[in-house]
Amino acid sequence: MPSLYVGIMSGTSLDGIDITLSRFRDPHQAECLDALCVPMPAGLRQQLLDLCSPSSDELYQAGIAGNAWARLAAEGVQQLLNQNQVCREQVRAIGSHGQTVRHHPDQGFSLQVGAPSLLAELTGIDVIADFRSRDLAAGGEGAPLVPAFHQWLLTSPTQTRTLVNIGGFANLTILRPGQTAAGFDSGPGNALMDNWAQRHIGTPYDADGDWASQGQAHQVLLDRMLADPYFARTGPKSTGREYFHEAWLAAHLKHTPGVSAVDVQATLATLTATTIADSLQQVARDTSELYICGGGARNAHLMRLLQQRLPAQKVQSTDALGVSPDWMEAMAFAWLAWRFDQRLPGNLPSVTGAQGERILGALYPA
Repeated sequence: MPSLYVGIMSGTSLDGIDITLSRFRDPHQAECLDALCVPMPAGLRQQLLDLCSPSSDELYQAGIAGNAWARLAAEGVQQLLNQNQVCREQVRAIGSHGQTVRHHPDQGFSLQVGAPSLLAELTGIDVIADFRSRDLAAGGEGAPLVPAFHQWLLTSPTQTRTLVNIGGFANLTILRPGQTAAGFDSGPGNALMDNWAQRHIGTPYDADGDWASQGQAHQVLLDRMLADPYFARTGPKSTGREYFHEAWLAAHLKHTPGVSAVDVQATLATLTATTIADSLQQVARDTSELYICGGGARNAHLMRLLQQRLPAQKVQSTDALGVSPDWMEAMAFAWLAWRFDQRLPGNLPSVTGAQGERILGALYPA
């Protein structure tokens, strides 16, 4: 029986589609054989961004964008298999997250586009997709889902570990020996910073946080943003572009005129670091090991800000655990496909708030 699984993840940063080729074994062994990122074309990126906000002709645009996403992902899958001399018959399934365009757990739905039937047709491999709906149906947030993979793979028998995934948004996973993991979205990660950098310096993101490091956090603006009710909520909770978007930032800037663009960027970086650190201090003061994954792990300025706010912990990337911070999420969705294949649950009710453990995903046969 084939033992390889492909994981596909396209996060809220919308910079590309991450694809991994992995193998999983009980008990708690995972191997990432190879991975790649397919850059997101500017046109498709804008289509997907537009779908995150109300507009006209949304159903049609979602269909078009979903098909384009699936074609791009299929090309990436084929490239990954070719460079590893793996044929499709050796792959048991693809775990595809798709691209989130709406996330409204308060209304019981989360929408990812990604045309899984088309992806199955183009690759000739079974696709498991729509992972969030089952958790939502059970009263959960449908997110974050990656903490279940963190718990399965990275729990220490002796130390409390906290993992922070910093993608477009940031989420924490608290792993205590012998206990079920806790976790939630702390708030913005890179999304607001990326948007601001694109708007003011014309780059997809602020590489290494260099631009932010040239500014000064504006305390009045920071305090206004930190007063948002989301940060006072306790978990389980999840968020996304539907809540923390450009209009959210613009509303705060309206009340703090005259802040320079570089100081806004510095303030946004400080917001991300502060909300992560505050969350950890509130729920995981016993953390002895702190690991960062996602794109934020490659932002040197953000890592410095976190270290300043968490002097009792050594802030390091998940490279130290033998898992690349770049591929953690895509590996997690390959793992969720593996869990589905065995008809095992993939959610953590302690993280999502669901009424119980559920098997996540739906099968789209090749």
